[in-house]
Amino acid sequence: MTEDVRAEQSDHLEVQGLTVDFDGFKAVNNVDLTLLQGQLHFLIGPNGAGKTTLVDAITGLVRGTGLAQYRDRDLLSMRSHQITRLGVGRTFQTATVFEELSVLQNLDIAGGVHRSALGLLRARRGVPPYVEAALETVGLSHLRHVPAGILAHGQKQWLEIGMLLVQDAKVMLLDEPVAGMSAEEREETGNLLRRIGHERTIIVIEHDMDFVRNYADWVTVMHAGKVLTAGTVAQVQADERVQEVYLGRTAEAAAEELAAEEAGA
Repeated sequence: MTEDVRAEQSDHLEVQGLTVDFDGFKAVNNVDLTLLQGQLHFLIGPNGAGKTTLVDAITGLVRGTGLAQYRDRDLLSMRSHQITRLGVGRTFQTATVFEELSVLQNLDIAGGVHRSALGLLRARRGVPPYVEAALETVGLSHLRHVPAGILAHGQKQWLEIGMLLVQDAKVMLLDEPVAGMSAEEREETGNLLRRIGHERTIIVIEHDMDFVRNYADWVTVMHAGKVLTAGTVAQVQADERVQEVYLGRTAEAAAEELAAEEAGA
């Protein structure tokens, strides 16, 4: 078996028994997840369910126990910069861009994670092809010289995703990427995730159930630090436990809407 084939087979992210303990309080409690390449995987659940803490542990921001295996490496034993270099990246609820720098400069700096120290010191000649590709993919080519601070809210989120692209992140963990977006921006974001998702493992923390219904391939519901259930959108919406702890009456309306759509198909 060639090295490329082995890498391709191990490009999914496997989480086993992941626990995050804050002085006796288990914010994440024995969580198992299999996160597959090419799949838009959504994490949902009420506030305090442990979703962001789970992502923090996988990306090295908090200490976790158990296993989070990617490309035969345990992410829980690595520092955050090592995890980034391995190809695992994340965004935050509030976009973390360099607001005084241009879109192009933000992408170029993000791409530096894979350049040598000597390469970072050398003067750049032109725009690297991978930066051009990211600009095109996230739809910001026409705004390349605009300061990131004056971008619209949705555009800042797209820039953050572009920064992960230039880092060649094959696993992307996105924390509420469409929060505060307009309907048009949400649709553009969903289409962007579909375009880039074929060759990546994408995990989205989200509360917008319309967005989840429209774009999720697989949904994991967390509650009180544990996995409550997982499945397709239809399976999750029909689960009485999910309706009780998270979706409430809105799940009944969503199920009726889904049934009506299927009847009319």
